[in-house]
Amino acid sequence: MGLPPALQRAPLPIIGAPLFIISNPKLVIAQCQAGVIGSMPSLNARPASQLDEWLAEITETLAAWDRDHPDRPAAPFAINQIVHKSNDRLEQDLQVCAKYKVPIVITSLGARVDVNEAVHGWGGVVLHDIINNAFAHKAIEKGADGLIAVAAGAGGHAGVKSPFALVQEIREWFEGPLALSGAIGSGAGVLAALAAGADFAYIGSAFIATEEARASDAHKQCIVDSNSDDIVYSNLFTGVHGNYLKPSIRAAGLDPDHLPESDPTKMDFGGGEGAKKAWKDIWGCGQGIGAVKAVVPAATMIARLVGEMQAARRRLGLPA
Repeated sequence: MGLPPALQRAPLPIIGAPLFIISNPKLVIAQCQAGVIGSMPSLNARPASQLDEWLAEITETLAAWDRDHPDRPAAPFAINQIVHKSNDRLEQDLQVCAKYKVPIVITSLGARVDVNEAVHGWGGVVLHDIINNAFAHKAIEKGADGLIAVAAGAGGHAGVKSPFALVQEIREWFEGPLALSGAIGSGAGVLAALAAGADFAYIGSAFIATEEARASDAHKQCIVDSNSDDIVYSNLFTGVHGNYLKPSIRAAGLDPDHLPESDPTKMDFGGGEGAKKAWKDIWGCGQGIGAVKAVVPAATMIARLVGEMQAARRRLGLPA
């Protein structure tokens, strides 16, 4: 099974993961222009009416780029939709995505037939993120076109499966589009994801430390200064287990090494002000940030990844 046409248009085998609060049109455009599928959560647009403005900006800017650079067209972009029942904006945001015929929709926190059918109705592709093989089966059964395997070490909400085990199990039965997430911050990690059987590496945390990202300077510098030892896995902040930066937890007055468990039935995934405050103060982050050494433009970081991929291929005796 080949990749859908929208995914075939990606010059590089990389998807920039949607970063709650942090991703914005500026970052998405920079990622796409540099050959990476850029993405952002629809809930980052506040108020909801801003989503229309942002999608207009992204589509118009990328169309202009393609006209001016016919030999170097931009990668397609994606919008992330939280399909959990607590997201009361979902229907409205989907209508805006339909207006602009968003080429790729990334769905999270529950697979839904009606959402997949809506995206297919305007010709879009649905990638659903999952943390285990059972959820992967459910997503495809409900009509998702592809999967994002969120393995151990991924930033924000993440699973505990080894990326190699998770990809191997999925590839036993699924030949469609597959992205792998989990502590990928280097070009060698991208190549490893492809060797394991994925079509794309799914990278989020490294893009926080870019000039275009809508994160505080302190957050960006914390990414640069930290490594995998500075990541803690907890369900306290949203009710779903995820990886977070220890310094941000300490700054909030909590002990990152002795966090209580949360009651998931009382949490809100709809992106309301409570969730927004939690993610603003407690910084989600994956284990792959040891490869991030400076805050740079997104294009510079992507160029680093490409160079590291080429170096890794040479080490293996593969053609560049």
